Formats: sequence, C-alpha cells, structure tokens
Amino acid sequence: MGKCCQLIMGPAGSGKSTYCKYMKQYLEDLHRKPFMINLDPAIDESYYDIDIDIRDLITVEDVMSELHYGPNGALVYCLEYFLDNIEWFEEQLGDYDDDYLIIDCPGQIELYSHLPVMSRFVDFMKRENYFMCGVFLVDSQVLTDSAKYVSAVLCCLSVMTSLEIPHLNVLSKMDLWSKNMQNTETFYDFLENDPLFTSSLDEQVGDRYHNLNVALVELVQSYSLVGFSPLNIKNEETIDVLLQKIDTCLQYYDDAEPQEPKDEEEMNDLD
Repeated sequence: MGKCCQLIMGPAGSGKSTYCKYMKQYLEDLHRKPFMINLDPAIDESYYDIDIDIRDLITVEDVMSELHYGPNGALVYCLEYFLDNIEWFEEQLGDYDDDYLIIDCPGQIELYSHLPVMSRFVDFMKRENYFMCGVFLVDSQVLTDSAKYVSAVLCCLSVMTSLEIPHLNVLSKMDLWSKNMQNTETFYDFLENDPLFTSSLDEQVGDRYHNLNVALVELVQSYSLVGFSPLNIKNEETIDVLLQKIDTCLQYYDDAEPQEPKDEEEMNDLD
C-alpha cells in the first residue's frame, strides 16, 4: 500500500491519546496494519501499545534532572536531540515500510509555530517517501467561548501553514458536547453575525482590542481557511467519515494495487 502516516496533533487535553487508541482499533477492524509511534517525551503513561517510542531515546524527566531545564525547555531539547539523531528513528522505521503509522505528537504549539522542530520532522518523513495527513484535534468545548474558538482557529491555521502537508482539523469529544446543542446553535449565530461575534470578543478582551477583534472575525468568517470535522469517538459513523477524509488526503486507495482476476481453475473450485 505504500508508506502512509497520520500525524496526530493538538493541545493537551484535546483527546489525542484516546483518538490514537480508537483509530488503531478501527483500522485493525478494516484489516490494516497500524503501528503506533509516540513523539512526546514528556508523557508518563500511554493508553495504547507503542511500537516506536521517543522515550527509548530520551525523556523530559532525564533532561530536567541532568541539565536542570524547565519542562518546556526540556521538551524542546528532547525534540531537537531526536532530530539531530534521526538515524535512530530511521533504524526503528526499518520494519514498518509498507504499513500505516499513527504518530502521536507533543501538544505545545511553539513546536509548530515558533520553532522548526516539527517542520524538520515532516521534511524527514517526506524524504522517506511517506504520504502524510496532519490531524489537529481541538476540544469541542471551544464552541462555548468565542475567544477560545478564535484561538483554536489561529492555532490550526498556524500549524497548517508551517507544516505544509494535507491537513484536517477535528472537533473532538463531541459525545460530551451533544448535551449542549442549544448553546451550539447560539454560538453559530455569533459566527454568522459580524457585530455579535465582535461584540462577544470585545466583552472578553476589552474594547481597546476592537480593531484586532474585527480583523480576527474577518479572518475566521471571510476566508474559510479553517474547517472542522466533528468526531464522537463512541459513534462509529463519525470515525468512518473522518477516516474517508484522511484516506483522501493520503491518496490511500490511489496507491492500492488492483487484485489479480481469478483464473478459470479457481472459479471452478468455487462452483
């Protein structure tokens, strides 16, 4: 099938680990061979079995202990060390050339927007001829707050433009959000009405930022650069719809080899 991978991103608490666990199960049910890769050197435990783990090379805890860095500095150091020693990862990938990778990435936005860390990793995967799809998870609770929603959109846009790979944004935890559907409809009224949306932002951050809020609302509404796919991990249909979009980004079926037609003897055996 060629080399494919999902790059799972999103802030802490957005449901990346849960997504990885359920997506792996779903792919296995489809008779694919997903392999799990952890690129977060700061996690304490995992909710799924890991096939390649950056913590086997370096951990945030070790860096903090030996170099006396803070948590964020240690995380950046770990990722840069990983990239400077990428041959370790290349060796680990040796057995997974023709399979499907799910890569769980760290959530700190500065690794994507302020530092070239994740873009360097993406460049490496491109050189290894992987088809990639970025999947950026956002907690659906951002729909309860216009400022949080704008912040989420800007984070998504930053990652999309910095990595330059096919990209999908996902509203996770929709199973929890469905209880507040009335609030969702009210929020979408804000999105479709410039004065309401801008006024809502002004109330939260102050009138002094009114011009900035107007510009942000225009960015969100007019350009339609960022869209979201809803995901209820307990609803198989939403997983299936999302996977179809991911497969399109990965050109998964374009790369599939056609099955050989059965010969006459095999057909007779079936009669």
